[in-house]
Amino acid sequence: MSSNSCPAAAAATFTTPPGAHPLPLDADAFRRQGRQVADFIADYYDRIEDYPVRPNVSPGFLAAQLPDAAPSWPEEPDALASALRDVRDLILPGLTHWQSPRHFAHFAATASNAGALGEFLAAGLNVNPFTWAASPAAAELEVVVTDWLGQALGLPEKLLFRGGSGGGGTLLGTSCEAMLCTIVAARDQKLLKIGEDRIGDLVVYCSDQTHFSFKKAARVAGIRRGNCRVIPTRFEDGFALSPAALAAAVRDDVARGKVPLFLCATVGTTATGAVDPVRELCAAVGAGHGSGVWVHVDAAYAGGACVCPEFRHVAAGAEEADSFSTNPHKWLLANMDCCALWIRRPGLLVAALGAGEDEDAILNKAPPAARGMQADLMVDYKDWQVPLSRRFRALKLWLVLRCHGVEGLRGVVRGHVRMAAAFEAMVRADPRFEVPVPPAFALVCFRLRPLAAHPGSSSGIDEVNGRLLEAVNGTGRAYMSGAVVGGAYVLRCAVGNSLTEDRHVREAWSVVQEQADAILAPSDDEDRCCTDQIQTEMELQRRPLGAAADVFA
Repeated sequence: MSSNSCPAAAAATFTTPPGAHPLPLDADAFRRQGRQVADFIADYYDRIEDYPVRPNVSPGFLAAQLPDAAPSWPEEPDALASALRDVRDLILPGLTHWQSPRHFAHFAATASNAGALGEFLAAGLNVNPFTWAASPAAAELEVVVTDWLGQALGLPEKLLFRGGSGGGGTLLGTSCEAMLCTIVAARDQKLLKIGEDRIGDLVVYCSDQTHFSFKKAARVAGIRRGNCRVIPTRFEDGFALSPAALAAAVRDDVARGKVPLFLCATVGTTATGAVDPVRELCAAVGAGHGSGVWVHVDAAYAGGACVCPEFRHVAAGAEEADSFSTNPHKWLLANMDCCALWIRRPGLLVAALGAGEDEDAILNKAPPAARGMQADLMVDYKDWQVPLSRRFRALKLWLVLRCHGVEGLRGVVRGHVRMAAAFEAMVRADPRFEVPVPPAFALVCFRLRPLAAHPGSSSGIDEVNGRLLEAVNGTGRAYMSGAVVGGAYVLRCAVGNSLTEDRHVREAWSVVQEQADAILAPSDDEDRCCTDQIQTEMELQRRPLGAAADVFA
């Protein structure tokens, strides 16, 4: 057969049509385009304060500006440059700028050069470390870096690989993933003992301050909606979950033939930063004493504060818990996404989430020299999560720890806490406002006093504070969020962005005052005449911190 008649030869002589796209991976093009993207991002950070923090756009604004279909061929002469222009002109104006130094809503998604470049490195290497054999260095780096972080946070040795008691950590995307994986592990362990037909009897517990993602994770895990016990909290307890109330709920369920399965304790709730008493809650359900109730500590936000020794008391009792998670992307400079989860008994995760006998043998096949040698170091992280594939998050977190060090992270946390304290002081200095719940970490909850909005009446105060929040966010000069706590609406100022400085905090408070002035401005001459009287009454009614319980009655 001639070479001309061979299909392989015919394929080899195929010529690329003029104008065709070059190779997808080309070192020289990557150098040039990488510089373009790096310069673009650096310019964005240089000018980030020029953008309103929250955009003023309507649904469909972007789709109306983009073509109806993808291009058949890349734009010439530089498709990337053209796309970056559209990012600048079309996409950036429509983003909420989470890295803006004036972003005080929700909790921050901290960024850093090291975190961004770690993402860049991981994307460039593009490995899929679902097993040790699939990328040994990636799997082992995750073992090392979760131990590093656990040590930096002061976590119990029994949760770490280095502790020697079987514990260990992994890196997931979000706290919801951590909740789902641990609920599934607890569920399967329990059903193995009581029988799978009793899944409808399993009950999980949380407080009314627990993040809603816990309920979502429980539903995905097969827990019936009616079997999620949401225990009310009180102002007097700092909106922390009461061990006595929890114990009573568990006793009631047992008496009704239900099976207590899982407790989610929170260190740093979303609304107010409240801290559940982990040790006392573990004792209330008999954790660590064969009760079978899995205790998970969700420290998505405040877990990062434990890098500072002065905050580690908030996680007291974690040695009795079954699992602990925190999000380094919230406060420890590890760009989105990065959730660290530590498990006291990882074997339970593997039993629930591993493919078992149905798994293709090639997934676990290690080199001959490694088989049978130090098998405990060959972690197959696919069995610690729901998906099979996974990202190389360890590289990013490792780079952050290498480039900033533990002391650098402590400085970040302490700086944000200090700025939040300054914001609180400014709020307290204005008699129209109050701080109805104790500030926590770098979060301050505040609101207009009832008398300031409606002299002689507290009705409508939540509506007024809602208007204030919208007015503040509408300026584009600050972005905050709100919450309902104990039946009262509050504004939340969460300091935590990498670019935030003292001046941004002062400017944010100025925006709040300006908008409050506009909302509270007297509407007629009669109102103006009584302004002095109102101010005098407000001064008399100022209450010290902790004396605001009547607000939530």
